Amino acid sequence: MSRLYIDIGSTYFKIKEGAKIEQYFRNFDKNIASDLKEKCADIIAHHDKKDTFICSSANGGLSTLIIGLTNSFSLKFATNIAYNSGINIIDTLLYPNIKAYPISSERIDVVIIVGGIDSVTNIFGEDLLGYLSRTKYSNIVYVGSQASAPFLKEHIPNITLLSNIVTNRLQVADEALKEYLTNLYQEDIIGKEDIKELYDLTDNQIYSTPYIVNQTLLQLHKTFPSVVDPFILIDIGGATTDIHYSTDLVDDNLVVSGGYDRLVFKKLGVFKSRESLVFTAKNNEFVYELLNYLNVTENILEEHSDKATKILMQLAIFLVLYKVSKLHSGYINLKLDRLKSLVFTGGITKVLSDDDIESIMQFFYQKILGYKQIPALVIDKDYKIWTLRSDDVS
Repeated sequence: MSRLYIDIGSTYFKIKEGAKIEQYFRNFDKNIASDLKEKCADIIAHHDKKDTFICSSANGGLSTLIIGLTNSFSLKFATNIAYNSGINIIDTLLYPNIKAYPISSERIDVVIIVGGIDSVTNIFGEDLLGYLSRTKYSNIVYVGSQASAPFLKEHIPNITLLSNIVTNRLQVADEALKEYLTNLYQEDIIGKEDIKELYDLTDNQIYSTPYIVNQTLLQLHKTFPSVVDPFILIDIGGATTDIHYSTDLVDDNLVVSGGYDRLVFKKLGVFKSRESLVFTAKNNEFVYELLNYLNVTENILEEHSDKATKILMQLAIFLVLYKVSKLHSGYINLKLDRLKSLVFTGGITKVLSDDDIESIMQFFYQKILGYKQIPALVIDKDYKIWTLRSDDVS
C-alpha cells in the first residue's frame, strides 16, 4: 500500500497520496484533527497508521532571547547556532548593559545565556538574576563558562546546563546547543493539543515541516535537475517564511556540520502574520519604490483582496531576501552574488506566476543590488519538496 503524507500548515492542509498532491483550506473554527478528518476521511481510511506520515508548520516557531558577554564571540556564536536551528531571535542582549535593558512584554519560548571560556569565573551575578525574575519565559539554557554553571544552577532551578559553545581556542562548538534547540522546536509542535490528536492517525513521529524539508535538500537535484549549487529554497506560507540555504553562501560559517541550514522568519507570513508583514514593508527603505515598480500604490497594503494578497506575497519574497543580504545586518549575511539557483515552494507558488516571481528577482538583483543577472528560478508548484523526505528520518 502506498504511503500517505500529510502536512499541517498554518493556512492549508496538504495531502500526498501516490503521485497526487491536494491542498485544503483550513477551517479555523475547528481543531486541526477534526477539520482534517472531515475533509479527508476517505483518503485517511484507505491507509494504515504505519503508512501515514505527518509534519506540521502550524506552530510558527520558537521565540528566543540571547544574553551574551561579547558581540565578537559569545553573542555571535549563539546567534548563528540559533538561526541555524530554525529559531526566531526576538532580541540579543549584552550582559554588561543589562541594567539599562528593557524587559520584553511578550513571553519568550527560550532564553539562551552564554559567555566566557571555561576557565573564566565570576561572570554573572545579581544583575542577571534580577533581569530574569522580571522576564516571562518558558525555557532557559546556559552554554557559557562551566565555572559559572554552579552559581546559575543554584539560583535558577529550571535552567538547562549544556557544554560551552565557546572553546578555549575561541572557536564554536555547536552540537549540544543545536540539538537542544532542535528538540525544543520539536517538542513545541507535538506539545500542541491539536497536534497530539493527530497521533490517532499515525504510528510515526510527527516532525516540523522545516525539519523535513531540510532533510530533503540532498535529494532535491533528483526531482529538480535544474537546481544548481549553491542554492536557496524559500518557503512562504501563511504564518512564516523559511529559508533553507547552502552553507557555502555564508560569509562566516561558524556552524560546520551539514551542508544546509535554515532561518525562520516568524513575522513574514501572508495570512496569520499579515499585519507584521505590512508593518515590515512600510518600514523598508525600498518598498515604496518596489510598489511603484509593480504599478500599485501604497494603498494596496490596506486592502484585503486577491490582488493585495498577490502583492504581499511578492513583498515577502523581497523582504526575506533583503534581510539576508549585505543591505541588512540583523541576520546571517548570505553571499547572494554566488547564488546559482533560487527555489520557491509553499503557498506563493499557487498564487504567483513565474513572471510575478521573476519580476521581484529582477528588481532586487538588478535595481537594488546592482547585479547584471538573476539566479535560475525553480518553482515547486506541486509542493513536491516536502514529500521527498527520507523513509528513515530520525
